Amino acid sequence: MTAASLHGAGPASGIPEYPGYLTVSPRPLETFRILFVCTGNICRSPIAERLTRHELDVRLRGSAADRILVESAGTWGHEGAPMEAHAATVLDEYGADSAGFVGRELLDEHVVEADLVLTATLDHRAQVISMGHTAGLRTFTLKEFTRLVRRIDPSTLPDPRQGADVTQRARALVRSAAALRGWLLAASPEADEVHDPYGAPIGMFRNCGEEIFDAVEPVVTALTGVPGHAA
Repeated sequence: MTAASLHGAGPASGIPEYPGYLTVSPRPLETFRILFVCTGNICRSPIAERLTRHELDVRLRGSAADRILVESAGTWGHEGAPMEAHAATVLDEYGADSAGFVGRELLDEHVVEADLVLTATLDHRAQVISMGHTAGLRTFTLKEFTRLVRRIDPSTLPDPRQGADVTQRARALVRSAAALRGWLLAASPEADEVHDPYGAPIGMFRNCGEEIFDAVEPVVTALTGVPGHAA
């Protein structure tokens, strides 16, 4: 039996099987770790990290929320730097916490520990995968993952409302998305990317924030099984 068939993928669900996922090195099952990656880790990935954390906290209460960890790093990360001021403003406007952020350079250990890596661009995705650690099947661009998640039938995923663990659902979602990747292609490569607003005026950061939020919201819904307020 493959990992795909264990978690709702395979012929019965209409999702192709992807047995290679079982080759991923084991990580702690009591938590699920999401890693966002951009270039400097001061604009796009901090926005994605903090928006995701905010949406998770709104939908999940108590220990369930604490079991999904959210982090970010940059391929040319500004180690120790604060978030870019416009990025912090955008987060504040969404009601998300922008305080206390510290930039990080992407390290091997971040990739090893992550259960799901979501990058801003295809180049970032390629850089993460090139680091090894069997990262290919759990690394997507953010918008790519959103596009795939929208095509997954929620009924094929473990349901926390019926006793399943939220981390089980999250892992099943990643497996299903990996299985679909070669079958559902983007209209263009650019459609799966979030471009860098660094150095741009606040209006561009707001556009970037909206783009990221629109990608994050369905991902958090799929991860938790709990729709957002707008749904």
